[in-house]
Order: sequence, then structure tokens, then C-alpha cells
Amino acid sequence: MADQPEKSEKTEDPSDFKLSEAHKKGDVAKSQEVTTWFMLLGSAMLFSLLAPSATTTIMGQLKVVMANADQYRLEGAGIQVLFNGLAGTVLVTALLPLGLMALFGVAANLVQHKPVWSADPLKPKFSKISPLAGAKRIFSAQGMVNFAKGLLKLSAVAGVIFFVLWGERDRLDTLMTEDLALLMASFEALGIKVFIATLIIVTIVAIADFLFQKNQWWEKQKMTVKEVRDEHKNMEGDPKIKQKIRQIRSERSRKRMMTAVPDATVVITNPTHFAVALKYEPDMAAPVCVAKGADSLAFRIRTLAGESDVPIVENPPLARALYASVDVDETVPTEHFRAVAQVIGYVMQLKQKAAWRTGSGSQGTEGGSVS
Repeated sequence: MADQPEKSEKTEDPSDFKLSEAHKKGDVAKSQEVTTWFMLLGSAMLFSLLAPSATTTIMGQLKVVMANADQYRLEGAGIQVLFNGLAGTVLVTALLPLGLMALFGVAANLVQHKPVWSADPLKPKFSKISPLAGAKRIFSAQGMVNFAKGLLKLSAVAGVIFFVLWGERDRLDTLMTEDLALLMASFEALGIKVFIATLIIVTIVAIADFLFQKNQWWEKQKMTVKEVRDEHKNMEGDPKIKQKIRQIRSERSRKRMMTAVPDATVVITNPTHFAVALKYEPDMAAPVCVAKGADSLAFRIRTLAGESDVPIVENPPLARALYASVDVDETVPTEHFRAVAQVIGYVMQLKQKAAWRTGSGSQGTEGGSVS
């Protein structure tokens, strides 16, 4: 019951990062029953394919032993020679099946998950040798489920084998009286029947257990909302730090804009809510926005423009449109070229008139002083 609240909090599906980390640690969804099924299938295939040749080889060795039984000394080196001969024959006969069974074992794991190369499961852990931790695992809910599952599987397989052999009970009574070659053939036929019946049961058990283990593993990998947030912070950065960085960048951008306002050609205002400073020179393809702002920032732009003798033109529709459509250091969009050109043309005319008046005044003073 103590684990229930913690499990109930895991409402979020695991992220790709967590699944990847679990895979690196060797924590994958795996059913031992699937491995058992593959091993049993491999055993059945090998038995049906190799049993005749293996039987012939072993029988040939046994015949040699029986034919020369009087030549073997059942003491000292004689027993060793006899044992070495029989053991060598059995080993050579079993070498290929053992190699193929290893391949079936590898295939059983590859079917269930991607290849895992991790030494984490091999690391020594106190919980693996702790009697208390071992007792908790044995008597836990998962341990009880595994125990019940083992009993059920054993009972089912034993029942199937019993019914298969029960149908052959009359034949079993006469096996001991048969010739050795017929005895081996009968044994092979019974073995194939037992393998097939057992495979049917184990197939059902393996499918059910794989689905169960997959679901259990997925539930274990689920994350709480806090874990998702913490992982997001680690992957994307702390939101507070990101906000601070944005503030610093924004402040630097404002400072850069303020230094560009005195060099602007014109400031277009709303007149109080928005302000957009534009710069245009004859060699430029289009006017460029060097600063823009709303409310308090717009007031600062207007103030600085006034202190720097930059013309301020009130055009609310154009100011709003430029504020929404152009960013700092970007050229004015083509749809606003005509309106901006009219404003800049008006400003240029004012500058020309002011320059002409200044020039005329200078000449008049100069002429007066000469005469």
C-alpha cells in the first residue's frame, strides 16, 4: 500500500531520453518464458533433425564397447580409457546442438528488444546478496506472481506430457523387449510428440507472459509530472535561467537601439503608444528599422529623437503597421514602401528647406559685413 501513491503519481508516458537511459543500463522488457519457448523450439528442431544421426553414432560406439567388453579393464587406466572414448563421442555429437542452442538463446533476446551492451547488471550490489532484500523479492507481489506462474506452467506441461504418454501406455510396456534400433526409433517418435504438445502450451504461456512483462516494464518506466519537468530543465535548461538570459539579451537590444536612434532619419509615432525609428540613405535599397518600441520604450525613443533633432512624424496607422511587421535591423516590407517613401520624402524636404534657410542667412550676413 505504501507504493500505491507513488505509482499513482506516474501518469506521464516515459520520454525517449528515459527509455534510452534504461536501455543503456540493461533495463529492458524481457520475458523468460519467451527464452524458454525459443530454447524448447530449438531443442525440438534439433531432436527431429539430428536424433537419427546422433543415435547411429552413439549406437555404433556402444556396439564397439559391447563387442570388446572383455578387453576393457574396469580398474585404473582401463576405466579412464573407456570413459574417455564414450565422453569424446558424446561431446562431439552434442557440440553442434549446443552451438545452435546458443544461437536460439540470442535470437530469443533480439526478438524482445534491441541488442544491449551494458555492464550495469553485472555490477556488484548489496541488494543481490542481502538476505532481507532477497526475502522481500521472494515474498513480494511480483515474486508470488512468478511462483504461481511457475506452478501453473509446470502443471500444464506435466499434464500435457501425461496425456501424450498415457495414449502410448500399451506401447511403453513392450519397449524394453524391442530391438535396440526399434527402441531408439520409438523413443524418437515419442519425443517429437512430447515436444509438439509442450510447445503448444509454452507458446500460450510465452505470449501471455511477454505481454504482461511488457506492460509491467512500461508502467515502471512511466514518469511523474515533476520528473518530466526536471528532465525538461536538464535537457532544455532551467526556465529561470532562460528567462534571465532573455532579459539580458532584451536589455542589450534596447541599449543598441538607443545608440542607433540619434542616427535615424525619422521616427514614426502613434503618437504615444508606438514609435518606429527608420534610417535611409541614398545608397540603401530600402529604409531599415533601427529601433522600435511600445509605451515606455516608445517614450524613450521619442525623447532621445527630440534631443538628437531627429524628425518625429505622427502617423498612427503606419506606426502600428510597421511595429507589427518589421523587426530591428530589417528593411521595411514592400507593402509599406509607398507610405514610408512619402514620410521620408517629406522629412527630406524639411531638411532641404532648413539647409537653404541656413545658407541664405549666412550669405546675407556676409554681404552686409562686406558692404
